[in-house]
Amino acid sequence: MRAVVPRWLAVIVVCSWLAACGGAKDEPAAAVGASGLAVSLAPAQSQPLARNVLVSGPVSAFEEMQLGVELSGQRVTALRVDVGQAVSRGQVLLELDHRTLDSELAQADASLKQAQASLTLAQVNYERGAKLAATQLVSASSLDELRATRVQAEAQVATARAARDAAQLRRDFAELRAPADGIISKRLVQPGQVVAAGSELLRLIRDGRLEWRAELPEEQLSAVTVGDSVELPYAGGTVAGRIRAVSPGVDAQTRTGTIYADLPEPGALKPGVYVEGRIVTGAGRALMVPSAAIVQRDGHSYVLTMKDKQTVQRLRVRTGQTAQGRIEIVEGLKEGQQVVAEGAGFLGDGDRVRVVPAAQQAGKATGNGTKQP
Repeated sequence: MRAVVPRWLAVIVVCSWLAACGGAKDEPAAAVGASGLAVSLAPAQSQPLARNVLVSGPVSAFEEMQLGVELSGQRVTALRVDVGQAVSRGQVLLELDHRTLDSELAQADASLKQAQASLTLAQVNYERGAKLAATQLVSASSLDELRATRVQAEAQVATARAARDAAQLRRDFAELRAPADGIISKRLVQPGQVVAAGSELLRLIRDGRLEWRAELPEEQLSAVTVGDSVELPYAGGTVAGRIRAVSPGVDAQTRTGTIYADLPEPGALKPGVYVEGRIVTGAGRALMVPSAAIVQRDGHSYVLTMKDKQTVQRLRVRTGQTAQGRIEIVEGLKEGQQVVAEGAGFLGDGDRVRVVPAAQQAGKATGNGTKQP
């Protein structure tokens, strides 16, 4: 007896077979869609590059003068400047008690006048005696005595003048004057203080001139020459300078040398500020790739290139300067070689990828960035 298959069961079987066939056709497309991360490529290109050295260092006074007095045991009676004040050469900065010195100077002046009067009298007596000796009214021995008296009076005048000059010098020491134009950078004295000779009382930045100093390793020091320009970013602006001097040697222990850069217009920079500077050492060409193409692993730099149409391989490179979103490749790549520019950080050696145009990859990244859960 023949078995009869219900119509509804036959319909189910046929639909299941058709569904299976349709799914088999969609599997390759789905497999292709999931074949790897979408990436974009960029070539390594030779481009002009301004050669520079980045290094940090302090801003210092070009010449900072420590000022003091040459008298001991004197009290400060007047302090005429303060920190940050600009002064000119010869300006009085502070005064010491000079009453005793004034008295000594007056006494020395009186002694000098007395000696000059004695010299005048001795000169007149000698001239009169010389006239009388010509008519033999005065003996030669008397004339010799008059001559000796005159010479003695001249010596006394010289001694009195020297004593007077010494008293004047001590009086001048009671006033501390600026040895040059500049800016007072430090004050270590107060009015009424009794000071000692040679102790530092004030500090002066000569001409208000500042410079930037930095320590460079020996391999970078050799690239810097006198006259190279310097750029110091600070307080939202850039202070320009120029290398004034480069140390002729390096320290035996640290293996570094010092560079000195003049800052004609320091702006907001102050002595003691520590800033990073860029020393422009010249111009040239360099092999450049996008900065996003560099992957840091285990302390080394790598880029990813295409091993074939769907697989990437990792190459170790040595990098140099960075400029405008691109980085220099010193070693490890050839010009024109394609590297993964977007998505390199998510890939490893041998991963499968899909190469898409850079614009499409950027649009996709932007879209993904706006769809946050």
